[in-house]
Amino acid sequence: MENLKSKRFVVRKSLIGKNTVIEVTFKNGKTAKYNHDDAYNAMKSALDTMNCWEKYKSYTSSSSIPVKVRPVLL
Repeated sequence: MENLKSKRFVVRKSLIGKNTVIEVTFKNGKTAKYNHDDAYNAMKSALDTMNCWEKYKSYTSSSSIPVKVRPVLL
């Protein structure tokens, strides 16, 4: 298992299946920790319809954790 620190919430195709734990610190000082695979599974249906997922193979949010992912936070 790999741990990453970030300044934004991120889901990337390259991290799927790697059981990565990501700790994010937002500009407002709030922090959250999540398992990338759990976040991906929670967002999978939404990600499949997003242009950013197709074009950049990632989804990011610099201000908050998506509502669908909040139940799987660590």
